[in-house]
Amino acid sequence: MTTPESSELLGLVLASARDTDRVGAGVLDAAFEEILTYGLRRTSVDMVARRAGVSRATLYRRFDGKDTLVQAVLVRECQRFFDSIVTAIGPLPTVEERLVEGFVVGVRYARTDPLLSRLLASDPEALLPYLTVNGELVVAVARDFLVWQGDQVPGGVEPVDGRTPEGVAELFVRLAISFTLTPQSSIPLGDDEEVRRFARDYLAPLLRA
Repeated sequence: MTTPESSELLGLVLASARDTDRVGAGVLDAAFEEILTYGLRRTSVDMVARRAGVSRATLYRRFDGKDTLVQAVLVRECQRFFDSIVTAIGPLPTVEERLVEGFVVGVRYARTDPLLSRLLASDPEALLPYLTVNGELVVAVARDFLVWQGDQVPGGVEPVDGRTPEGVAELFVRLAISFTLTPQSSIPLGDDEEVRRFARDYLAPLLRA
């Protein structure tokens, strides 16, 4: 359950990740490059500030420490991730088709994204808390984005047999995180067609009465 404290932190991170201010965006860009180059553990606020060309005080006015900065980077990458899915599924006419193709694109993206690949290879113990025990922010942003997208597209997700759009969306997000962190599975997911078949057989029925 979301606590008042976590809601406040979520608002802070979302505001940071969506900041269109040139300085704020530059700090996020610098943090992304530092993490991609040096990994999560070796990246520091000082390194990010130096790369961004700002003072520590300027950085701290926008991000409340390294954890918030890292979370903001992950949230922004999460938003970009779902933007790529929306681009791919936009022409599809039904929610079920969008779900299937969105899952295909999502799995492919997770397997090829340079930042995620870098962190899983070099800093899994540092990355995992942001996607597991401290993963509320990433899950919330991904879930809320999916729900918003369903509301905006004709034929969006409606409650089915008591299942809410938020609940279904969160299930998809948590399942995607699980497959990303533990790719070995008895479920064949070796290529796009196998991922598509899994989505049709297991995920699409969740949207049907």
